[in-house]
Amino acid sequence: MAPKPSKADKKIVYDKKLCQLLDDYTQILVTAADNVGSKQLQGIRKGLRGDSVVLMGKNTMMKRSVRLHAEKTGNQAFLNLIPLLVGNVGLIFTKGDLKEVSEEVAKYKVGAPARVGLVAPIDVVVPPGNTGLDPSQTSFFQV
Repeated sequence: MAPKPSKADKKIVYDKKLCQLLDDYTQILVTAADNVGSKQLQGIRKGLRGDSVVLMGKNTMMKRSVRLHAEKTGNQAFLNLIPLLVGNVGLIFTKGDLKEVSEEVAKYKVGAPARVGLVAPIDVVVPPGNTGLDPSQTSFFQV
């Protein structure tokens, strides 16, 4: 059985992969990936296969790799990526048109029911009025 790679080895591999993508591709799309399921993300990867590459990772590791790559190549334009790497984000590398890639990603957007503890992306307003329910049945509104 092959030995498991250490965390340091994984970081080195990730760093090489990100640097290679920064060298190979001309355009980068930064995407928010909050509340995106793995099946949905796999569909996006499959839809973009061929002309684009989706890369997810830890923000600090992505920032570190971008900073080191900018120093190594002398291309300071890569440093503009660093402030954008906040929250749950992914990078889509492409040589094609960003609008087409963005439209392809938007095809996989699906609605999701409200769940406890999640913050709604848009404001939800329930107008006052009769619910048609008994007062003992309205506890779910509090959630």
